[in-house]
Amino acid sequence: METILSPHPIYPISPLLNPKSSSPKTLLSWFTHAQQGLAALALSLALNFCPLVYSGNALASEFDVINEGPPKDSYVVDDAGVLSRVTKSDLKQILSDLESRKNFRINFITVRKLTSKADAFEYADQVLEKWYPSVEEGNNKGIVVLITSQKEGAVTGGPAFVQAVGETVLDSTVSENLPVLATEEKYNEAIYSSAKRLVAAIDGLPDPGGPTIKENKRESNFKSREETEEKRGQFSLVVGGLLVIAFVVPMAQYYAYVSKK
Repeated sequence: METILSPHPIYPISPLLNPKSSSPKTLLSWFTHAQQGLAALALSLALNFCPLVYSGNALASEFDVINEGPPKDSYVVDDAGVLSRVTKSDLKQILSDLESRKNFRINFITVRKLTSKADAFEYADQVLEKWYPSVEEGNNKGIVVLITSQKEGAVTGGPAFVQAVGETVLDSTVSENLPVLATEEKYNEAIYSSAKRLVAAIDGLPDPGGPTIKENKRESNFKSREETEEKRGQFSLVVGGLLVIAFVVPMAQYYAYVSKK
């Protein structure tokens, strides 16, 4: 049986595999497409792995809280979005009852992180001064702040509020209820237990106390500075290598091919 062979290949042959049928213009076009593809890959990796630079608005949540003033229909500004509806409802119940009986108002604020140089105590003082500019307005007001990313909090207030609560309960709330429970990411319990402790102190009731501090520390999931720098260096090498391949290698191959003509 005679085998019939086609004079032309069934599949087109790449110009690189068939240099005799390729012109320098064709090769230049192919290298240009390859160069663009590799450059796009390097750019994609850079966008996916490099730290993003956020705009000022994304980092201004703590200032928004200050400028918006105290909440009118509740006692909570949950900017971090960590409190449940049940916790907010329970807080409103006990805090509204306290305000109606004792004329003390306590506002609770959660913030993801502070982008300014202020720590939790400085930020709490800033809120108090902005929301209640005069001593008369802020005399019987209390501010409780919880910074979720830093796992820390602060309590501040006017002279009457500080005197009614007492330094011991204030210090214990800041050193026990807020940081210990926040470290375990029990934000609802951290806020509500702090509220109950402050209200009990104002009412002259026995101090319910803070949570039990566990001796064993949780293993941190955050990378150290050395690990971060090492990963960043490895990434720079990968991107740099891709850029070299994208721009240098295709041109070198092209000139080598042209020089043989």
